[in-house]
Amino acid sequence: MKFATKAIHAGQHPDPTTGAVMTPIYQTSTYWQKSPGEHKGYEYSRGTNPTRKALEDCIAALENGKYGLAFSSGMAATDTVLRLLKPGDEVITGNDLYGGSYRIFTKVFEKFGIRFHFLDLSKPSIIKEHSNANTKLVWVETPTNPTMQIIDIEAVAKEAKAAGALLVVDNTFASPYLQNPLDLGADIVMHSVTKYIGGHSDVVMGALITNEETLYKELFFYYNAVGGTPGPQDSFLVLRGIKTLHLRMKAHCENGRQVAAYLKKHPRIEKIYWPGFEDHPNHEVAKKQMRDFGGMISIVLKDASLQDTFEVASRFKVFSLAESLGGVESLLNHPATMTHGSIPKEVREKVGVVDNLLRLSVGVEDIEDLLEDLEQALG
Repeated sequence: MKFATKAIHAGQHPDPTTGAVMTPIYQTSTYWQKSPGEHKGYEYSRGTNPTRKALEDCIAALENGKYGLAFSSGMAATDTVLRLLKPGDEVITGNDLYGGSYRIFTKVFEKFGIRFHFLDLSKPSIIKEHSNANTKLVWVETPTNPTMQIIDIEAVAKEAKAAGALLVVDNTFASPYLQNPLDLGADIVMHSVTKYIGGHSDVVMGALITNEETLYKELFFYYNAVGGTPGPQDSFLVLRGIKTLHLRMKAHCENGRQVAAYLKKHPRIEKIYWPGFEDHPNHEVAKKQMRDFGGMISIVLKDASLQDTFEVASRFKVFSLAESLGGVESLLNHPATMTHGSIPKEVREKVGVVDNLLRLSVGVEDIEDLLEDLEQALG
């Protein structure tokens, strides 16, 4: 099956009772058993639910994976992966991360004796320099949030394997439409389903996908035992949204390309981060492992103070100043005070997350309206 066909059909079969084409919302907590332990595959909806199972199978298929798990948020999915570790274990991760990931690493799991190394993973050989017998996990975002670093997944996978560590790739910014990390050697793919997969800014959800049965069973244990699973209504909404993922991503990419070209020439812009530019570091890697370059763009305003940046951010009319990304509507974010506010100033500024940086999630509106909005806000 090709991507669009999988997005519409994978994991979703006509309802055996009614023939309903769209997977019903199975709004039930428990299931009838003919005798103790003899059931139809479902016992209690914390563990599994037919609506959620259809979504998990669909997302797994889009990532060319065998096993999928859906969570109540991307952070619940992240938490579940980290529960595979024990005190004394070490994690190698990037130096440009979503603020929520940095927060759960440093504020939650470090106090349980897990050590994290925040490195420039655009140079995969750095993994060998910092790995040892305790290195159990390599956690990668690519493109990174918000400076759009591109990490060579295949090269990192080789380094992680040599170190005896699992490789997890946060594929949120690319979505399964643009990039499939399992095909490049990753062990687990993580998504904030809230973003491009859901695509309509109406659901908070996360997901994990893997091809390894033993790993899936370990993850499922924590998934069920801890209980950070989504309900059937949210699962239904994402199933509906995922059917247009391929169409939305094409529009995001096309609008993103035009917005990036416009901003690169704008006199108010000091720096622009978008992996589609030939002069972007690791552009060739992006070309190799991505099918297109996406709709995420970050800009640094020239000679702008924090107050100047706030004023510009507040002038947008089509772009909405809000958290999150990946919805059909265009969003604008100030990472230093919003998504990355939990990262100390001196840490985030080392990788370019400065006070005059804005992150754009380019939506699928008419491009003329987006360019006009940028012109009036920056003008």
